[in-house]
Amino acid sequence: MKNIFLILIFFILTVSQAQKTPTAVRVEYSKLSNGSLIQGQDHVIIFADENRTFITSEKVSQKNATFPYEMFYLNRLKNHWFSTSRVNENKTISTVDSIAIDKQKFTYSTETKKILGYVCKKATTSINSNTIDIWYTEALGLKGAPTIVGQNLGLVLEITRNGNYSIIASKLEKLKNIPNGVVQIPDSKSVMDILTYRDELWKSRFTRIPIFENEIINFSDQTVSNDSIFKFANGTVIARKVKIGNFPQGSSYFVDLTAQSNGDAYDRTGSVFVIPTQSKIHFFDALQKGKEILPIYENGNGKQYQGVVRSDNFTPIIELTRFFTPFGVGHFNYLKLKNKEWEDVAFYRQEISDLSEILNNQEVIVGVFIGNYDKGGHKVSLNLTVHENAGAKKQANKIIPIFNTLNVMEMAGQEYATMFNSEKGLVVTFTLAEDLQNAKLRYITTGHGGWENGDEFVPKRNTILLDGSVIFSFTPWNTDCGSYRNYNPASGNFENGLSSSDYSRSNWCPGTTTNPIYIDLGNLKAGEHTITVKIPQGENEGNSFSSWNVSGVLFGE
Repeated sequence: MKNIFLILIFFILTVSQAQKTPTAVRVEYSKLSNGSLIQGQDHVIIFADENRTFITSEKVSQKNATFPYEMFYLNRLKNHWFSTSRVNENKTISTVDSIAIDKQKFTYSTETKKILGYVCKKATTSINSNTIDIWYTEALGLKGAPTIVGQNLGLVLEITRNGNYSIIASKLEKLKNIPNGVVQIPDSKSVMDILTYRDELWKSRFTRIPIFENEIINFSDQTVSNDSIFKFANGTVIARKVKIGNFPQGSSYFVDLTAQSNGDAYDRTGSVFVIPTQSKIHFFDALQKGKEILPIYENGNGKQYQGVVRSDNFTPIIELTRFFTPFGVGHFNYLKLKNKEWEDVAFYRQEISDLSEILNNQEVIVGVFIGNYDKGGHKVSLNLTVHENAGAKKQANKIIPIFNTLNVMEMAGQEYATMFNSEKGLVVTFTLAEDLQNAKLRYITTGHGGWENGDEFVPKRNTILLDGSVIFSFTPWNTDCGSYRNYNPASGNFENGLSSSDYSRSNWCPGTTTNPIYIDLGNLKAGEHTITVKIPQGENEGNSFSSWNVSGVLFGE
């Protein structure tokens, strides 16, 4: 009897010890934000044994994850940390880091707490100014974690960042072995350096639509179009037809533009725009046939302005981005100054999600204009990037172009926007076929006249009226132009110690984009409405004159 009792005790102790120190585990983790479970999450899953940790997710294991997705594998014997991504159905990429685990430094605490019944110790580290608390247990004799952080501490059952975001173990299963097929060792052919890996993974997360690549925008009577890229106005306007795919509602759209001097030393007005072609007369016809076919706007100041306002037969161009070239970036970088490292190219990136309705699932004509009279001109590249469901913002489903006074056919004789020297200003009357809810005016404005008293350098109030009543008034002015000095190698330097590119300007700087202003109009009833823009434009001085490039797009629901 005594022998049976001893055998039973030995059996219990053996089973208990086996329960405490399994040879492998599967741990499932839930994500919490401010103490609440994140809805619709993809749970993190790890498998760990004495020599390996494999990190995957619930959706990956169920084979219903969307591309791209990542998996991680730690080989403890070789101290190799593999990151593997499936970027699409046919492509897998990987990278390996042999020192990432060793670089981690921790501060240890005497605090303990129980997670899933296991006593856990606390360690803390800091990553990119984020405080990371790691709770790990040594009771199971294994090591592993749901991220790269804390892999050698023990079995990590909780990671909390800045006290408000946590990954916490919700299930733990003891295993004899990690199941066959779970650990996916990267193919050596897929392994690349870590920077290339990160770049390819990043690019796989959004759609890039190339539009122009290193195209020259210059002034030359020798300019010719080709099969895909149209060139107009003596080469100062380029355009092409682009098919935009069908993306989910709420996706974010961005314009990515690079520009550098190809011989022109001056700061120039630029615009990225879409040409609506639904109206009887449209701007693409004018680019091909001449400005004479465009409807004329007059306000009594004695001049005629071609193609600037909406009418029953004409829709003005829709401006996506207004930008300004710096003084000679790239081509004139040989002009050296002590302690100045010139940039090679100007880069502009601006969100245009509010205009997605005119782009999504459409074939559109996209154009770029840079006003210049230089034979070398400028070199530009343009891409549109679409980031699906990035924030799922509600976007306008009705977009109505109202006016655009920027004379993109300047070098083909289109008049400068000097209509604001009249008290009447710019007046546009239009008709809504149906009610427009939550209406807004997307308004872009920049002042020009590049001498001491020109409107480029003199603040001027812009006043917008709807149906005769003032709805918005402000003075557009940029005071941060000196921030972009390193983009302006050919900028003139003056006796007072300032460079031309340092001076504040009317809503722009050499090397920047101009942000739209969004003006709430409320709910507009169907029928006729009038929008008026008034600006106290400066007087001419000799041959010098001021002008204001303003564009307005109405949108709502």
